[in-house]
Amino acid sequence: MRTYELMLLLSPELEEEAVDALIARTTEIVTSRNGEIENIDKWGKRRLAYEVQDHTEGFYVVITFKADNEATTEVDRVLKITEEVLRFLLVRTGKE
Repeated sequence: MRTYELMLLLSPELEEEAVDALIARTTEIVTSRNGEIENIDKWGKRRLAYEVQDHTEGFYVVITFKADNEATTEVDRVLKITEEVLRFLLVRTGKE
């Protein structure tokens, strides 16, 4: 298994419960495919450097996890079709 870092930029209009539900759904994808969640870091609402989909603010969340390629492919697929996600970045870290 490799270590990955997922940064999510979520819509600023989301309530705290909706943010938690989206995080839970994403972590469920990883854990259902034998992955391990290492850390979930909610940065909160931040001002953006430039507009993203007509938003000047966004809610940032960083999730660090260990998983195989199957889990990352599914996370990528699901986040691409989730309307609440403005942007996301999934990178493999140097740690093994």
